[in-house]
Amino acid sequence: MYIHSVEVLDKRFKMGEGAGSDATHTNPQYSYAVCVLKTDTAVQGIGLAFTLGAGNDLVCKAIQYLSVKLVGTEIEELMTNFGATYRELADEPSLRWLGPHKGVVHLALAAIVNACFDLWSKSRQVPLWKLLLDLSPEALVDTLDLSYLEDELTREQAIQLLTEQYKTRENRNSVLKTGYKGYDTSVGWFNFSDELIVEKTKQALDKGFTALKLKVGSDDPLRDLRRAALIRQTAGDTATIMLDANQKWNVPQALDICQRLGSINPYWIEEPTHPDDVFGHQAIARAITPFKVATGEHIPNKVVFKNFLQAKAMDFCQVDAVRVGGISEFLTISILSKKFGIPVLPHVGDMGQIHQHLVLFNHIGIGHENLFLEYIPHLRPYFVHPATIIDGFYQVPQETGSSSDLKT
Repeated sequence: MYIHSVEVLDKRFKMGEGAGSDATHTNPQYSYAVCVLKTDTAVQGIGLAFTLGAGNDLVCKAIQYLSVKLVGTEIEELMTNFGATYRELADEPSLRWLGPHKGVVHLALAAIVNACFDLWSKSRQVPLWKLLLDLSPEALVDTLDLSYLEDELTREQAIQLLTEQYKTRENRNSVLKTGYKGYDTSVGWFNFSDELIVEKTKQALDKGFTALKLKVGSDDPLRDLRRAALIRQTAGDTATIMLDANQKWNVPQALDICQRLGSINPYWIEEPTHPDDVFGHQAIARAITPFKVATGEHIPNKVVFKNFLQAKAMDFCQVDAVRVGGISEFLTISILSKKFGIPVLPHVGDMGQIHQHLVLFNHIGIGHENLFLEYIPHLRPYFVHPATIIDGFYQVPQETGSSSDLKT
């Protein structure tokens, strides 16, 4: 199956009133820069990178530049040693200067990489999660670029980790019967009124969700405290509540407000300060223990994730395959996080479409704890095979590919 051309699509979607809003991104437009790998058959590889609208066209232009080298390649040959191809694309000399390995060019790489994995699994006529589980540890590591991680994770160590987990994966296959638990982010958007938060929380509980997330980061901390107490009161003491500040606070503010938000016993406080501030996150994590810090939505690449892990600056890793360099870098960071004993709970810029596959592999193939995956329903109508939640659990996708196909 040969790639004979590449099409790039700029997809932007209107959001309902208040949906998607947070303390930093108050009026978002959910958008995808889409890479379409066209082949000599009817099968196409679809890859997504997630943005909030303005600038999506820049990512699309970068996809055009980066994807030229893929034209004429055969998908099995391409994926046999994809780690080397990944590094070649990431290190394209003239475009690397714009990063390196971050920003517009790296988002474009995410779309291209995700399209390659989608096409590969479609060519083998299996869902992405099964494609990954069917690969040997050596073959999986061949799809990864471990450069700049050698001080913490060598090729041999990655293979050994996967081999050890392979021995016990049957103990974890039950997730394929139960599905993967979800948590509902759509109950607590920043611009929702207090009354709507209560209503949405009750609706989520009725749908079987037991874990919910609230956006915080108000200019008035008392608003955050009031709304956090409100969602705890509505959901009850047994519910799992996460709080997300979306980078709003500086470190002194975070140290103060996070301590006060501890009164509702949050499962984590997410992105409490600037996403590049490793030592700021470290200081916050140390100060607010036993409460936990989650971050990763805006950490740009594996090297910065390595630094966060080395510094013990995160308790939960929220790497996102449509925000870093695609599925390949996601898997690299997942293996690295496993080595450090840090759970991976992805941010879902793809609305959980790709990540429903990746968390299955993370649990069965890498041995990550079976916790839960973020669920945001707002773009469901636009997908050919939208992620399905029943009684609070993601149902295991059966269609071939990575569930990224968008309706025309």
